[in-house]
Amino acid sequence: MMADELGYQYLFYGMFFIIAISFSILINFLILRFSSNLGMRDQGGGPGQVRWGLGSKPSLGGFSFYIIFLVSLSVLGVVGIGDGPFNKQLIGLMAASSLGFLIGLADDAYNTNPLIKFIGQFTCANLLILTSYVIPVTESMEFNYIFTIIWIIGLMNSINMLDNMDAITTTVSITILMGAMVLTLLNGANDPAYIVIILGVAGALIGFLFFNWHPSRMYMGDTGSQFLGVFLAAISILFFWNIRTPYIGMFDLRQFLIPMLLFIIPLCDTATVVIRRLSRRQSPFVGGKDHITHHLAYLGLPDHWVAVVLGSISLASVFIVWFIFPYYESDWNIGYTLIGLGYFVAVFITLQVLYQLGKRKQAARDRLRRIKAVKTVKV
Repeated sequence: MMADELGYQYLFYGMFFIIAISFSILINFLILRFSSNLGMRDQGGGPGQVRWGLGSKPSLGGFSFYIIFLVSLSVLGVVGIGDGPFNKQLIGLMAASSLGFLIGLADDAYNTNPLIKFIGQFTCANLLILTSYVIPVTESMEFNYIFTIIWIIGLMNSINMLDNMDAITTTVSITILMGAMVLTLLNGANDPAYIVIILGVAGALIGFLFFNWHPSRMYMGDTGSQFLGVFLAAISILFFWNIRTPYIGMFDLRQFLIPMLLFIIPLCDTATVVIRRLSRRQSPFVGGKDHITHHLAYLGLPDHWVAVVLGSISLASVFIVWFIFPYYESDWNIGYTLIGLGYFVAVFITLQVLYQLGKRKQAARDRLRRIKAVKTVKV
């Protein structure tokens, strides 16, 4: 590609990114202005979901994600970028993401039965698999299909679970998409179609962050988190899971590093919640204020600093991927594996320590409140 053509292409990407951000701000402003009770959520949040913030707020942010996603797909055909919108994988991405959006919309509106929600998520996973979104973990295609289904459904639920405090899921998702852009630049497989779509959704998230930053005026709701779960799962399969040494028949540890690093916050939070709830003989699918986010707040961090801390951890992962990725093909050694795994383990252990400190601090507050309540009754 000529230097001038490349320059014009990057100029187009930049302009489209700015337009996506502006369009997202406009859409969310209009939704906020004209919404009355559609998608309203209070601190109860409905069955299986517990909101952290006080007060009722519309959970309609996901509409802007989906609208700008569709606009991005339309731009491919109008401008003639890449192969156009009518190829197998793009159709699969559109179909699965649309179904994810509808699953979330139904859940926001009707608090759907968990089994129905799971069937919808399972269908999303199979739509992606049928359109060639498969994680090549081993030479066994059956195992790869099962692993891919677990990853997609797990990520849809993990992103949904993480959406429990202002700006957390939004900030983390932005950094994950930054990681995808970094990898497209580093590996040279910068398909213009996917760059436009990633920039569009990233712009939608940044525009929404203006309304979702603490104190938020709007939530993304299941409409947004289910859409993001499918979308991020598809992007991860294309850009994060496809780095594998061809001659290795079984697991290639390097293949797991990039997904682990770029999804470090959702993975750490979900693992923490699942392990601790199972240890209490409680269902992992029951809502509660026992996430890492909550315990950082119990520790004394203001809500906006919780988003800053977790977003910074996620952003640091992007820089680590940027550092180690150029060595994947030829100059890889055990040191780079230790850097990636060491960072993940260090973050996980640090978050567990902070979780325990926050738990003890909150327990002390609860004891003090009970003592004061008893004294008040006696008086």
